[in-house]
Amino acid sequence: MDISQYLDIFIDESKEHLHSLNESLLSLEKNPDDKELINEIFRVAHTLKGMSGTMGFTKIASLTHEMENLLDAIRNDKLTINTDIVDLLFECFDALEEYINVVAEEGEEGEQDNRDLIIKLNSILNNKDHQSESNIKMLEDDKVDSGNNLNQYVTNVIKKAQENGLNAYTIEVVLKKDCMLKAARAFIIFNTLERYGEVVYSKPSVEDIEDENFDLSFSITILSKSDKNSILEELNKITDVETIEIKKVEITDSMDNSKVIEKTNEAINEKQNKTQTKTEKKSKKKNNKVGKTVRVDIDRLDNLMNLVSELIIIKTRMEEVGGNSENHNMNEAIEYLERITTSIHDAVMKVRMVPIDRVFNRFPRMVRDLSKDLGKNIKLIMSGEETEVDRTVIDEIGDPLIHLIRNSIDHGIESPEERVKVGKEETGSLYLRAYPDGNNVVIEVEDDGRGIDLEKVKRKAVDKKIITEEIAHNMSKEEIISLLFKAGFSTAEKISDISGRGVGLDVVKNKIEAIGGNIEVETEKGKGTKFTIRIPLTLAIIQALLIKLQDEIYALPLSSIKEITTIESQAIRKIQNHEVVLFRDKTLPIVRLNEILGVQKSKDKDESGELITVVAKKGDKEAGLIVDKLIGQQEIVIKSLGKYLSGTKYIAGATILGDGSISLILDINSLF
Repeated sequence: MDISQYLDIFIDESKEHLHSLNESLLSLEKNPDDKELINEIFRVAHTLKGMSGTMGFTKIASLTHEMENLLDAIRNDKLTINTDIVDLLFECFDALEEYINVVAEEGEEGEQDNRDLIIKLNSILNNKDHQSESNIKMLEDDKVDSGNNLNQYVTNVIKKAQENGLNAYTIEVVLKKDCMLKAARAFIIFNTLERYGEVVYSKPSVEDIEDENFDLSFSITILSKSDKNSILEELNKITDVETIEIKKVEITDSMDNSKVIEKTNEAINEKQNKTQTKTEKKSKKKNNKVGKTVRVDIDRLDNLMNLVSELIIIKTRMEEVGGNSENHNMNEAIEYLERITTSIHDAVMKVRMVPIDRVFNRFPRMVRDLSKDLGKNIKLIMSGEETEVDRTVIDEIGDPLIHLIRNSIDHGIESPEERVKVGKEETGSLYLRAYPDGNNVVIEVEDDGRGIDLEKVKRKAVDKKIITEEIAHNMSKEEIISLLFKAGFSTAEKISDISGRGVGLDVVKNKIEAIGGNIEVETEKGKGTKFTIRIPLTLAIIQALLIKLQDEIYALPLSSIKEITTIESQAIRKIQNHEVVLFRDKTLPIVRLNEILGVQKSKDKDESGELITVVAKKGDKEAGLIVDKLIGQQEIVIKSLGKYLSGTKYIAGATILGDGSISLILDINSLF
């Protein structure tokens, strides 16, 4: 059987289970006595073991199996949760995450060794003199001969089971010589048998079978109410098996070992109770309404979005044709097409939207680890995790947020001693918020730390000869903060392994602006700092204002436009070689688009009198863009310029207009 076809499903489901495991471990650290959390972690480990075993990923299977043993000891009160155990479970999580990432990239587990973790897990169990009483672990430690020559514990288990009306069977399995994944095939056989009863013994041991430390044959002893023909019929459906032989085990010898029998009885009753509880839970779940979902490859969604984009282009073209036509039916058809196209676009967009929780879920663990490393007390307060953005935006926003959070933890929030000295609580607060704002999503990273020392920023900028003393003296707060986003600029006295306030902030800014977003900073010394990121909901289709410069048509994203007005050319003044105008009692910088884009002015054009001005915004900043003519608002499809023209200054992309001509989309952020 070719299992490579299931690889994508395995990766997706494993990542979902790891997400659940991460959240449960973080909660367990705060609530170590919560048995439900232990059971949830055990369930995830068990599921991962089964999935990885089926796929032939033995390292993942062996690690999760050892995790199961430890967790089983905890939930049966043989061990007590402490910091060391939680830290070890986090180490196991990291190893599993790395395995899954390697599998996603290379299709196999890679070279990472998990023996150290397995030794640590076993060491904790051995130090507590714990010997698991689970249905498999207790039995595989005792060496026995083949056939019915079983150890005393197994013998008593079978004897007690027979008294309760159960049958005992030994199943001898021989796999085919050309079987490629012996461990996976054995797992399927174990899984099948567990549906019919309880596995009480295996030879070789379960660990050896999982590690493929066996030839082609193994034997299993189970307790079941079913007859052997039913079991054999089901096992015969499994491929890559040469022969299967089932023998009924009869215990007739009298063995007086009441303590063992008592323990056996308790184990069986406990197992039956657990089975009953699981059955009840499954029954309850069946009564609940279950949402129907389907996994769709992102490339297919991209293709669907491209088709919708082409449909919008044709719709725009037909609108132009219809506008020049007196045919009433034609205009009605175009209006109907517009409604349908808009509905399709909205439907496709909703399919592509995912909660930003996919990015946020990695940060609680990151904050926890960095806090411990730095000896700081930090609580992360998240809100708006359900806010949805386009799948492509999700992929781009993760790294910038990681950098901002690491900066806040390392250089923003003070040590507990320093916080107490200045009258703050020992525990610092880090806020991560997300919320929709029109066609944008706003993400805020805020800390209640020491804030940014603006004087220190100025001194560093002068030392690095980025600005002169004179310019530094006259700079506003906003201008000083903007220095943080200069390439290579840092206020850190020494480079740490975590971050440096300012190091890489130019990369953060560039990454956010590359997806049409912008970043703003608010800071107050001694109070804290807040980074505000605004990103578009989607990167594919936007509302835009079409403007004209001479004979060229350009598109301005509507989300970046505050208003359209006219200004008197005589009102424009020059300050430090920059044109400005007093507009609504504020100084508004003037940007002549034809000059920066290299569009030649017409010789007969009169620039006296009123000038059409588009007031654009970037965060708190505004600028007046001088244009020749306004065409109107239109829904446009953003097309990439390709690798040869990517990075062209002032240009964010291009779009195809209704008449088939090309219009360049201006990058408003680069104009400021």
